[in-house]
Amino acid sequence: MSLRWLAFPAALLAGMGVMGAALAAFALLLTYPNLPSIEALTDYRPKIPLRVYTADGHLIGEFGEERRSVVKIENVPSVLKRAILAAEDERFYQHTGVDYIGVLRAAYSNVAQGGQLQGASTITMQVARNFFLSREKTLTRKLYEVLLAFKIESSLRKDQILEIYINQIYLGQRAYGFAAASQSYFGKPLEKLTTAESAMLAGLPKAPSSYNPVANPTRAKQRQLYVLRRMQELGYINAAQFAEAQKAPIVVKREANEYAVHAEYVAEMVRQLLYERYPDDVYSRGFRVYTTILRADQEVAYAALRKGVLDYDRRHGYRGPEAFVELKDSDEETLEDALQDYADSDDLLAAIVLDANAKGVKAWRRGETIAISGEGLKFAARALEEKTAPNRRIRRGAVIRIAKDAKRGWQIIQMPEAESALVSINSYDGSVRALVGGFDFNRGKYNHVTQAWRQPGSSFKPFIYSAALEKGFTPATIVNDAPVVVDPFLTGGQVWEPKNYDGKFDGPIPLRTGLARSKNMVSIRVLQAIGTQYAQDYVTRFGFDADKHPPYLTMALGAGAVTPWQMARGFSVFATGGYRVEPYIIQRIVDDRGNMLAQAQPVPAGDESLRV
Repeated sequence: MSLRWLAFPAALLAGMGVMGAALAAFALLLTYPNLPSIEALTDYRPKIPLRVYTADGHLIGEFGEERRSVVKIENVPSVLKRAILAAEDERFYQHTGVDYIGVLRAAYSNVAQGGQLQGASTITMQVARNFFLSREKTLTRKLYEVLLAFKIESSLRKDQILEIYINQIYLGQRAYGFAAASQSYFGKPLEKLTTAESAMLAGLPKAPSSYNPVANPTRAKQRQLYVLRRMQELGYINAAQFAEAQKAPIVVKREANEYAVHAEYVAEMVRQLLYERYPDDVYSRGFRVYTTILRADQEVAYAALRKGVLDYDRRHGYRGPEAFVELKDSDEETLEDALQDYADSDDLLAAIVLDANAKGVKAWRRGETIAISGEGLKFAARALEEKTAPNRRIRRGAVIRIAKDAKRGWQIIQMPEAESALVSINSYDGSVRALVGGFDFNRGKYNHVTQAWRQPGSSFKPFIYSAALEKGFTPATIVNDAPVVVDPFLTGGQVWEPKNYDGKFDGPIPLRTGLARSKNMVSIRVLQAIGTQYAQDYVTRFGFDADKHPPYLTMALGAGAVTPWQMARGFSVFATGGYRVEPYIIQRIVDDRGNMLAQAQPVPAGDESLRV
């Protein structure tokens, strides 16, 4: 009798099991054919940003929705692969896409916690989720994730799946994939990662924001130690390696400028040119653009422009603090918030004054209180006087700029109001070797090299003299350096009585002397002799726009409008003995696989088609 009572429940449970299995099989038959195609994986083409390089291979710009560098699995260091497996999926090379024990654990958690699914995702399942599914934690989504994992495993080899994961996963700091993350966090390629750095990167997929070593160094360290312990437990590293990695300092990259050289205006020029050519693919196809810029030349140009502008600004005196903020408290959080709106400009650092008097200034900057005294106060000395107007006085709450001087001491400085530009070209073929479009690209994207129309002044005189030589003048032709009074009809305005710069007149002098001494009267008489209309037409041979240089005598003194780009092109004619080369900045364009898409083919000086 007792056996009969036991047999009935057993049969009932067995029947329910069979029915459950049948329902699961039926659901599988209905669901599997409706799974999305995995062509996105079998023909993996990730979004790769546009990257811009100098001619000698240094990265100067990157543009795209996702910061990513694609690497082949064979180029991924074994220590990084092991760190990833230890953190995410230790049985990756043994299972068929699903860790069954983990799935059972997640299913139990789902029932026990009312729908909050936990854990169980293998690397293959994460790939399925990242490409095809949302991140909602439901049993239905998990079922699709499992089925897709089976489908992926049946179509791709394990190394292919791991390669996709390594290149696709988001790791914070706009970095997608471990190669991009290595550059973003540590400023180095994968092959140079240490065990400690590999473990820190491997800990990021679980929660990129929470374990970000830049934003949350403490939590990032805790996660790194967990990964290192798992690596030791799995035999990937020994006790000595674990101890060494545990103590190894992690140096996270924090520089505002993430590129090897300041060439932001060049990178932006390239971006605009590429967008015009490939509007739909420019930010995702992985174009690599190699410019004509040379790193050494660009570095010198950038430093020279900044120094020149700062020296000019310094000669005009200190204008006062950049702004004022109200400081009720001096705690770091308040100070940090107050400083958020004032970005650094390379070595010109923003700081908030905590205390100030004629003998010294104490200023706060990024967790550090800086004392400035002596020579460091000299430039801004008047702004420390009590009689100075409040809006110009350095006092508590003032936002100022500080920088290190030649002796590595702190000094008060200021952001210049003036702007400048510099462009240097190879006159033989027109390749641009250096270009700086302004003092600080982050302060203003306006490119003064190509966009700023300014009066060239006396620097335009050589083109007038060149026109005169074409008309039969010689370097020895005598021209009178004497006062000139010009009728309004000839100037396009009112009566004009120009003077030489020094106010002196030398009388009859050779043409060569007039140019060497930049004599205004000589230039005007030369232009009178050859005719303003002729001169206007002639300067177009150098690449200048006729409509920017009205045919009046004022053209002799450079009253028209030019850009620095035009001036570089114009003066290259003199350097080449009469050939006008066209400046260009893109050397070649290649795709993400290295295939050549375009290459510059400059016509060099000496080709008669360029003769002016």
